[in-house]
Amino acid sequence: MSKLKLAAYWAASCGGCDVSILDLDAKILDLAAIADIVFWPIAVDFKYKDVEAMADGAIDLCLFNGAIRNSEGHYIARLLRRKTKIMVAYGSCASFGGVPGLANVANREQVFDRAYHHNPSIDNPNGVVPTPKVERAGRTVEIPSFYDAVLPLKAVVDVDYTMPGCPPHWERMADVLELLRSGAPLPPKGATIGAGEKSQCDTCPRKKSEGLQIERFYRPFEKVPDPEACLLEQGFVCLGSATREGCSHRCINAQIPCRGCYGPLEGVKDAGARFLSAVATQLQATGPAEIDAALATLPDPLGTFYRYTLPSATIWRAKQP
Repeated sequence: MSKLKLAAYWAASCGGCDVSILDLDAKILDLAAIADIVFWPIAVDFKYKDVEAMADGAIDLCLFNGAIRNSEGHYIARLLRRKTKIMVAYGSCASFGGVPGLANVANREQVFDRAYHHNPSIDNPNGVVPTPKVERAGRTVEIPSFYDAVLPLKAVVDVDYTMPGCPPHWERMADVLELLRSGAPLPPKGATIGAGEKSQCDTCPRKKSEGLQIERFYRPFEKVPDPEACLLEQGFVCLGSATREGCSHRCINAQIPCRGCYGPLEGVKDAGARFLSAVATQLQATGPAEIDAALATLPDPLGTFYRYTLPSATIWRAKQP
């Protein structure tokens, strides 16, 4: 049996997904035993021209991490889709838009204004901004065009599988490798892999009370949580009740509420709305004054409930000026 041809790419993301592959530690030898890396710019010296020269479908599996933020990411996504048999949206940014997707509260002009003009840490008296194409001394210099909005991978190419997580946990990656090693039938196209069907709450080891409701919200630095009790019941905004399992409760075990990086459960169309609904059911407030007082203790609802999924939401970007 010939080895698989594996590619990995980093678009608009922090790079943690690439590191998660290295987190396989000794199990990365299992990866080497079944696959040859034919494109992975962060780790091995490959050029775009090397991929362009490949036959269509020459790559067996591509782990594409990061959202689509500019023309370069868009081009490489389309190139790798053409050259790859199985395209995986690897990590929350590729799957849903991720943290970079919170930029969709603004458009390109607003982002540039904040980054290059009205910013206390910027010294830019000439008002210079990135320009995709510049002519200088008879030569043309080009850089990627900055898009007006952040997009998940599925918005620009056909995606075979989604593997969520910020980043996907190495144990789930090991599960996928074992599936490839075994030669067992792959899941149906469009499936979420490397994550469970149950919610974080369904498998969480913390104790839960029946009917207990909260009066206000706390941020993690505001009080020390009980290490055995449900974090949501203690007033911490934990999104575990509407988030897929798969991370082995790493954040929750470290006293940090679930932020929802493994994405919504099957069939949920708007993760942020489902997260908001799940938390709202635990709120004791009944009248307008009590509701307003509770909301005042939640300083960033958009960043809390749409931290990873804004570009995939029903209302997914700011209105044009």
